Amino acid sequence: MAGSWDGGNDLASQSDDSYHFDRLHIEPIYDAFLCPLTKQVMRDPVTLENGQTFEREAIEKWFKQCKESGRRLVCPLTQRELRSTELNPSIALRNTIEEWNARNEAVQLDMARRSLTSGSSEQDILQALKFIQYICQQSRSNKHVIRNEEMIPMIIDMLKSSFRRTRLKALETLRIVVEEDSDNKEIMAQGDTVRTVVKLLSNEQSKEREEAVLLLYELSKSEALCEKIGSVNGAILILVGMASSTSENIVAVEMADKTLENLGKSENNVRQMAENGRLQPLLRLLLEGSSETKLSMAEFLGDLVLNNDVKVLVARTVGLSLINILKSGNIQSREAALKALNQMSSHDASARILIEAGILPPLVKDLFTVGAHQLPMRLKEVSATILANVVSSGYDFDSVPVGPEQQTLVSEDIIHNLLHLISNTGPAIECKLLQVLVGLTNSPITISSVVSAIKSSGATISLVQFIEAPQKDLRLASIKLLQNLSPYMGPELASCLRGTSGQLGSLIKIISENIGITEEQAAAVGLLADLPERDMGLTRQMLDEGAFQLVNSRILRIRQRETRGSRFMTPYLEGLVKVLSRVTFALADELDAIALCRNHNLAAVFIELLQTNGLDNVQMVSALALENLSQESKNLTKLPELPSPGFCVSIFPCLGKPTIITGLCTVHRGTCSLKETFCLLEGQAVGKLVALLDHTNEKVVEASLAALCTLLDDGVDIEQGVHVLCEAEGIRPILDVLLEKRTENLRRRAVWAVERILRSDDIAYEISGDPNVSTALVDAFQHGDYRTRQIAERALKHVDKIPNFSGVFPNVG
Repeated sequence: MAGSWDGGNDLASQSDDSYHFDRLHIEPIYDAFLCPLTKQVMRDPVTLENGQTFEREAIEKWFKQCKESGRRLVCPLTQRELRSTELNPSIALRNTIEEWNARNEAVQLDMARRSLTSGSSEQDILQALKFIQYICQQSRSNKHVIRNEEMIPMIIDMLKSSFRRTRLKALETLRIVVEEDSDNKEIMAQGDTVRTVVKLLSNEQSKEREEAVLLLYELSKSEALCEKIGSVNGAILILVGMASSTSENIVAVEMADKTLENLGKSENNVRQMAENGRLQPLLRLLLEGSSETKLSMAEFLGDLVLNNDVKVLVARTVGLSLINILKSGNIQSREAALKALNQMSSHDASARILIEAGILPPLVKDLFTVGAHQLPMRLKEVSATILANVVSSGYDFDSVPVGPEQQTLVSEDIIHNLLHLISNTGPAIECKLLQVLVGLTNSPITISSVVSAIKSSGATISLVQFIEAPQKDLRLASIKLLQNLSPYMGPELASCLRGTSGQLGSLIKIISENIGITEEQAAAVGLLADLPERDMGLTRQMLDEGAFQLVNSRILRIRQRETRGSRFMTPYLEGLVKVLSRVTFALADELDAIALCRNHNLAAVFIELLQTNGLDNVQMVSALALENLSQESKNLTKLPELPSPGFCVSIFPCLGKPTIITGLCTVHRGTCSLKETFCLLEGQAVGKLVALLDHTNEKVVEASLAALCTLLDDGVDIEQGVHVLCEAEGIRPILDVLLEKRTENLRRRAVWAVERILRSDDIAYEISGDPNVSTALVDAFQHGDYRTRQIAERALKHVDKIPNFSGVFPNVG
């Protein structure tokens, strides 16, 4: 049989390798070597009282069966009764068998060795690997033999085989060879063996991945190899991916997870795991490690880029511990804790967890402490960043104490301290602290407290000055804060901007920069848009600085799609339109305002903007601007100059004929145009305004109705105004506004318009039969304010619901 494993038998189909290798001998088997019960070579032969020899395990099993079945105790070979179950070891036979096995195994091992060299068939290689597995499982000492025979490198070479079955068997064999054998594991650590095993982890064949991870798990039991495995590029990333997989083989998932647990003995590996999303080992060391380890892990955590879900996990797990370090640690530890907390605070959900864990008091204390115990300025900047992050989370800061006297972030003295720091630190901290105030003023709950504290501190001018800051982030934070404050501090801010220090010019420059549309531009135009529109001093200065021309050009570019869109497009356009509408509030006081509206045909611009569907604020502001422009139409229209009558006509008027002048505006009784007199009729705006009366946003409806009401105002031909509304099919929509009672302002405006419309007898007659209109007018008469009740009363008289007594009683002189 020398030189062949089986003499032609297909051992690959044999399920019991042990059975096979027991019979694969070079020397013949003597009958005395075989157990009569198992028919296999004995390992621990024992002799009965009658001299028969059996395998110890087999005869003990026989005795047990006899006892359990109640049969008499007999020799299984002779069937003669036995008086004793005493077993005498057959030492000489056992030694002979062991010597015989050793001689056979040495020959078989030599055959296996030759089969693992190049040129052997795949079948011979597989059988050689099976034999190595067999003898290693039979005796731990055989693993030493394999090592001493230098066969481990030969098995390793099989990992690079082009045959999948060979690679699989090699992986399996190596795992058995290194189990509980540190010396063999050291050999595995040499060269690029571990790298090769890791490479097989990414193989498409799941069985190969499973065998590779089983081997890595065994190797990872050695601390020395843990470093080696972790040093292979991509090893930990692949293992983390396998451990978290939902489609991988369940055994592979479990082994990958256990391997990672073992690899966690190395801090370098823990860092790699954290970088690849497995944070638990790092967090455990941060909580349970030595002081040096905790510091190292905190420092590393501060440098990690975490996704939002991981930030929440980290905040829940170690947030409190890091906050405690802020309170009592040394400077180095506090710096590490601050950087780690900075990471977590940048997500709203994790920021709220930190707030509830008590992060605010130590942060505020660190920011406000001066003298020997104060933090270095670079760490105060981190504290300010964290504070800005947590404030932006939208938490109710009015209820969270931060000071020794239960002050909150919006307490007057805390805001005063923040304002003091803003004016007395560097740009980086100033920017973050301004962001803190931005966060506090974003909330309707806390903004009033902040506004009150800013007013009492007299810091408004200082805040406005940051508009000119050269640092973009600082400038943006200040503008966003001022934008939030403008609805509450409009007159104060407008007064500051009217100064000669250039802040208004800086805002205009930001708005008009040709760099797409940025958050800063949207905030800057939003700030200007929210300032009091009737502040004529500010409007005058904006006229002088050419602000309206620039704003109009930006609107035009957006409408013509010459400006790149961005997520700030909507607030930017809304702000531009509102700023531009400001000039229409100055028409009665500033001739330059009228000239600007004419030169740039702003009435046409606002009419076009009425059709900006989806942008309610643009439509509302445009309608308001058209109301202002239309109110000036009656003052700007050119009334016709009638020819003087001749001599005869002046003596005999009956001889004269009325002068007929064509081309006049029926409503304004003069020569009108959209560009020169802002006439809504000439601009064909009436139909567009009527179309907005059924808008879902009541503010758009109110603004549109107000613009239409200028056609019914004193100083115009009301009858003709009604006629224009009839032609535009606007009567019914105005009545519907009255009937819907959406807001008190809308009802007041609708009652006014309906009363004017009902002055037309034909319309009054037609509407008098509509009980819904009458009911709505009666309701306004009963529940409206004094002015609305008066107008509703007149309207009810038009439809004969209230008698008109003016003709019954004579006038008293």
